[in-house]
Amino acid sequence: MAVLSGCGKTIQIGNASQSSPPSAPATSVSSSGAGSAGSSAAAGPGNAGLQVVDSTAEQAGLHGNGGTVVGVAVQEAPPRWVQLSAVTSDQLPAQHLININQAALYRFDGDSTSSAQSACNGACAVKWPPVTVEEGGKVYMAGVDPDEVGAIRRQNGQVQVTVGGHPIYRYTGDSKPGDLNGQGVDGKWFAVGPKGEKATSKQ
Repeated sequence: MAVLSGCGKTIQIGNASQSSPPSAPATSVSSSGAGSAGSSAAAGPGNAGLQVVDSTAEQAGLHGNGGTVVGVAVQEAPPRWVQLSAVTSDQLPAQHLININQAALYRFDGDSTSSAQSACNGACAVKWPPVTVEEGGKVYMAGVDPDEVGAIRRQNGQVQVTVGGHPIYRYTGDSKPGDLNGQGVDGKWFAVGPKGEKATSKQ
């Protein structure tokens, strides 16, 4: 069972092979009056979930990047925590998400919110690294509704963060903060907005 704690919510991640209700394909969340920061660990082996915290990492007294890699570096192991921030820029005036290292985050039209799976695996996931977090890890945010944040379990067993039901990714073609080189690639990859929507200049 997932528990809503005082600082956010804890999400239990279902396996891709399990059936889920259409309204909540990627996560199963229930709430109670109290919870603890480690309550997700009781979910059992392989399903410790993650914790969504309605504050920034800095507000929670954290510094650094939680293990999220910078630029085109390979994410060898899931970070302990991640942060999602909604921003605008001259290049893209619509609100879009960045991580703690200010790397743009993307969604893939090949993914479906009706499936608790990612359609980007293998070579695709090398080019478009999924935004992952370790079991029981935390997702901090700025300008993002905690109710929009969820997770799926990838083919390799790692936990991938979703926004509005859409799995989110980085792009290896972005080497520095502010890059949006993945925008519109193959007509299927777009910066992701704070509700999981495509963030485009036409909004």
